[in-house]
Amino acid sequence: MIGMGDSDCPYKFNFDPATFKVGDTVSYRVPSLGDFPFAAEIRAVHEDYIEISDYGEPEKCLRATRESRPVVADADALG
Repeated sequence: MIGMGDSDCPYKFNFDPATFKVGDTVSYRVPSLGDFPFAAEIRAVHEDYIEISDYGEPEKCLRATRESRPVVADADALG
C-alpha cells in the first residue's frame, strides 16, 4: 500500500510522443489551469493529435496535442 510521503506514483506515464499507443497513460495540461497535471489514457493515436479519456471522466473523449505533455483546449476540457 502506498502511504503519504512515498515517492511511488500509481501511474506509469509515457512522455515520448513517437511511441504513444492506445492504452498508454499520459500527463496532460489545460492552458487556463497552468501546469497542473492531469492523468489520462490514450484512446486513439493520429499523426497530429491523440484522443484521451481522463481517469476522472472515462466516458468523455478529449482531443489533445501530440507532444510529451499533451495539451487539451480549455473549451474541450472545461466545457
